[in-house]
Amino acid sequence: MRETIRIKRDGGTLTRERIEAWIGGVTAGSVPDYQSAALLMAIFCRGMTRDEEVALARAMLASGRVLQWNDLGRPTVDKHSTGGVGDKISIALAPWVAACGAAVPMISGRGLGHTGGTLDKLEAIPGMRTRLDATAFESQLRRIGVVMAGQSPDLAPADGALYALRDVTATVESIPLIVASILSKKAASGTESIVFDVKCGGGAFLPELDRARELARELTHVAALLGLRASALLTRMDEPLGEAIGNANETAEAFAVLGGGGPSDVVALTRALGVSMLRLAGIARDGADAEARLDGALRSGEALRRAEAMVEAQGGDPRVVADPSRLPRAAVETPVAAPRSGVVASWDARAIGEILVELGGGRRRKEDAVDHAVGIRLLRKTGQAVKAGETIATVATREGDEGAREAVLRAVSIVDGGAAAAREPRSLVLEEVTA
Repeated sequence: MRETIRIKRDGGTLTRERIEAWIGGVTAGSVPDYQSAALLMAIFCRGMTRDEEVALARAMLASGRVLQWNDLGRPTVDKHSTGGVGDKISIALAPWVAACGAAVPMISGRGLGHTGGTLDKLEAIPGMRTRLDATAFESQLRRIGVVMAGQSPDLAPADGALYALRDVTATVESIPLIVASILSKKAASGTESIVFDVKCGGGAFLPELDRARELARELTHVAALLGLRASALLTRMDEPLGEAIGNANETAEAFAVLGGGGPSDVVALTRALGVSMLRLAGIARDGADAEARLDGALRSGEALRRAEAMVEAQGGDPRVVADPSRLPRAAVETPVAAPRSGVVASWDARAIGEILVELGGGRRRKEDAVDHAVGIRLLRKTGQAVKAGETIATVATREGDEGAREAVLRAVSIVDGGAAAAREPRSLVLEEVTA
């Protein structure tokens, strides 16, 4: 490992054998965290070639089982987001697409840095298990067509170990590490197709559009080399998605979409990704066909029933899907009043994500526990008019937190203007990238 770290530190190229030895040691526990952390930082600073990326993804994939769905009778398709603030899209999307005839074997992740994680949100549901072995994962997908779980000792375990380490060593934003992490766990699930939601803007890990586009290209190309059909949507992360930021409250907001509600931006992005998934999987002929299938699953209630079946299969209380009051909620809500009249010009998504982490809704160290009940709710979004003294957000905490209220105020920009200055939000989807 010392020589492997030195090679990458000095800008060299790692052989497939060295990469496999490192990942094998991570899986076996013979490579200590401090050496992996050093190599992660060297990769962050020096980058990787396409061949190294593929070798790393394959090695991480080979650290556990790879599921096969040859006799499933329906196409498999998955989705992955590169991370944002308020991004609860997967929780509604997976059962919704499954209700349209696809199988969705989704291996998800935990929060990284200032962004939330799907697993942390799902674990806000009382009794919900997100750690499933390969046998349970396979059985559930065959029975109800959707499963959302994390890495396990037999499904991409190396990624599980490195994922937590990247979070606390400031190496999250490395494109090679992002590509290998995402594709190893997605390929381990046995999916045939995958749609990537690659975010850019102030709340994303890669704020610049050019860098986000580079990541989208790497993801789709390396996915193709691994034998997957793939496409990517570049989407905005200039402000938090939806109104809810937290774990339990984001889960509730996602389920609201399946009941025909939910904030307009969350609904729009969930639908856009659903259309891409159904087209890529070959279930829908075109966008109009995909839209019609999504509408049908919503009207019939099948999308909601599929979510309830998934939650129940994983030990959770299925009643939370229709009744979010069963989710944990912090007792003290502190209102945040607008300091002046005008129009909301922006919300600093990254700052809002950091506030949630400070409240206990995220992690500073990989060992930290997450408080699912705390959260922030934005009552006014970009482009909307506000009056001085009007409540524009609330902060839910265990005992009240004036510091958090002040921090939320610093994260919002209100400019002069009345109703005439208010505007409709811009489209969340910027462009599509294919392999």
